[in-house]
Amino acid sequence: MKNLLFLFTLGLLLPFANHAQVITGSWNGILKAGGPELKLVFNIVKTDTGYSSTMDSPDQGSFGNKTNFTGFENGLLTIKFDVAKIQYTGKLQNDSTITGTFKQGTFSAPLDLTTRKLDTKKPKRPQEPKAPFPYYSEEVVFINEKENIELAGTLSLPAKEGKYPVVVLVSGSGPQNRNEELMGHQPFLVIADYLTRNGIGVLRYDDRGVGKSKGKFSTATSNDFAEDANAAVNFLANRKEVAKIGMAGHSEGGMIAPIVAVKNKKLDFIILLAGPGVPGDKILLAQTNLIAKANGASATDLTKMHNINKQVYALVKKSKTIKTLDKDLTQLLTKEFKNIPASEIPEGTSTEDFIKQQVAEMTSPWMMNFIKYDPAPTLKKVKCPVLAINGSKDLQVPSQMNLQAIKKAINSNGNKNVITKELKNLNHLFQNCTSGSPDEYGEIEETFSPDALREILTFIRLVTK
Repeated sequence: MKNLLFLFTLGLLLPFANHAQVITGSWNGILKAGGPELKLVFNIVKTDTGYSSTMDSPDQGSFGNKTNFTGFENGLLTIKFDVAKIQYTGKLQNDSTITGTFKQGTFSAPLDLTTRKLDTKKPKRPQEPKAPFPYYSEEVVFINEKENIELAGTLSLPAKEGKYPVVVLVSGSGPQNRNEELMGHQPFLVIADYLTRNGIGVLRYDDRGVGKSKGKFSTATSNDFAEDANAAVNFLANRKEVAKIGMAGHSEGGMIAPIVAVKNKKLDFIILLAGPGVPGDKILLAQTNLIAKANGASATDLTKMHNINKQVYALVKKSKTIKTLDKDLTQLLTKEFKNIPASEIPEGTSTEDFIKQQVAEMTSPWMMNFIKYDPAPTLKKVKCPVLAINGSKDLQVPSQMNLQAIKKAINSNGNKNVITKELKNLNHLFQNCTSGSPDEYGEIEETFSPDALREILTFIRLVTK
């Protein structure tokens, strides 16, 4: 479920000798992560007590992300931004150049910075719509009243006047902007444009703590994100242009949509795009195995990895306190990783620190909730019409095991108004693909399969006529 690159945490270390050299200002770099290029900008300012900084990811539409810590002492600059565990280490070569390495978890890549403005090489995205658009769009703000969080988004309608079915788009896991932008793709922008051109309104919004939305992302769970999605439904219910309200959730969003459907009777239908139907630990076990296999892992390595992950998830599921879980996971991983090859540890990271990173990931509020969550009890309470679609080459939320579980759970309460369909040759992002591996996402020009778009539109017209 987790996306490959979430550019919302940062650690930056810039050692140099001459203290008179200026480190403040905007530093630009181009990150090459195996797919499209991503431009990053670190904005450093001097304060009364030291330094502070923000991070921009222009290609992902993310600006002004305030970092957690910025320190500069003895020629060393450290910046931390902890949501996605990103760290940059570099050396100031002169007043306009820094050479260094970008890290995020186990991912590592060279990243040089300069004070010169840089432009990324734009990947081909033939489906991405361009203005002017033949429909009405409005920047909107709505409130999650339970937590008093202001969320910002875009409401697109076929025309400014009239009444239309409107669909709320709910993103997958990780901090996402309103277009669910990742790897150079903007799937929610493509979906919103397609539906609005075909008479269906769409509300898409920045996740809490992302873009123009307020709130804190790093401590939130799927239940918290469900409250945000619920607030979107309530907002639409008070708009005179809205006839019926639906929700389309992708990946984790497909877990959130049923939660909202059970809670809020204003929601008339839901669409699960690669949504989970089985418990989180089972999804993660299958996901890890399928992706590793697609990337060439041996049968021996697959078995070993499966056994370790199964033990880890079992500890999380039975845990009562974070302190105990932290201790148990550290002991388990220390035992299992004692003979781990040095090549498996990120460069510059000790085995101890690597284990700490893994433990921190497993004990985060989001991960603990996801591993323990079983969607079946909620799905059994869903009474509204449901469309659940998935790609046959989805390696993150495997289609057969999840589609079957979704249909079985919803049918069990007497709700027969559920359509499940596996779409051939599509991956987790609903792209036509070769292997389904996440490594392909950024290389594929297609953003969202036209076949999948038609399935969504056909269903909405069916349940709103």
